[in-house]
Amino acid sequence: MRPFTLLAAAATCVLAVAAVAQIGPVTVTAAATPFKLGSLKLAALRDAAANAPNDAKVFGIDVGIEAVDKVLAAAGVPTGQISLSVSALLVRTPGHVVLIDTGYGAPRGILLASLAAAKVTPAEVTDVLISHGHGDHVGGLVNADGKPVFAMATVRMAAAEWASIQSQPTNAKLVAAIGAQVKPFEAGAAVLPGITSVDLNGHTPGHSGYRVESRGKRLLAIGDMAHSYIISLAKPDWAMGYDRDRKLGAERRRSVLGQLADSGDLVFSPHFPYPGTGHVVRAGDGFAWKPGMA
Repeated sequence: MRPFTLLAAAATCVLAVAAVAQIGPVTVTAAATPFKLGSLKLAALRDAAANAPNDAKVFGIDVGIEAVDKVLAAAGVPTGQISLSVSALLVRTPGHVVLIDTGYGAPRGILLASLAAAKVTPAEVTDVLISHGHGDHVGGLVNADGKPVFAMATVRMAAAEWASIQSQPTNAKLVAAIGAQVKPFEAGAAVLPGITSVDLNGHTPGHSGYRVESRGKRLLAIGDMAHSYIISLAKPDWAMGYDRDRKLGAERRRSVLGQLADSGDLVFSPHFPYPGTGHVVRAGDGFAWKPGMA
């Protein structure tokens, strides 16, 4: 996802009939929500939140504002806006303290405070797994002085994603800060014991999910495959404005959501309501979200 500041700028496009709400960043407090997957200890970490305007510029760009509002109303939430969170996932495995994505970074995000709530310091993080290179996923890698926040960690991401990040001049500060730490992998590769990358190309060139497994239990961290727990699931075939390849993004969304509904695997989504864990279930021609941690 691109920075929520872009969404805030479009606030004036909200329907006049929409419920009164704060469009743009929403103040949140630090939080670390622990849970277990098999023998592994995990924790969802809160970073930020926002209300995006329903202006047909990101959600429902191919169907329009009224169609999106109809889905929101059917779900019993305010129309005219789409609520989004930004979270990261902490995974402790033998010999590794793993962070999946890093949020915005200060001052927009509060990930480090949430990490502290999980009783982990940045120096203790051994591996950072990046789903893709948008600012609300990699911003927390670098501090205001241009120094790496997780200086002791190996930063892992798909080779195609690292190449894309390096090709963009706006990422020069990020590339200079973390370049020596980056260890790219090929899509679908096992990146750490118990953690395998999943090719979710479509949102960005090397967009990756991460499957975590322990004692027969599985979790898929889906990155930005789905942004809204309502719109993205109920209407997975609708084009998403943030997807680099909108057709492929929709195809991936439909396919992977179907696989998750059939498998019953636990899901972590950084943009679903905090703590972002739950299950995908089939609902009509689409899907629905059932929050939970087991």
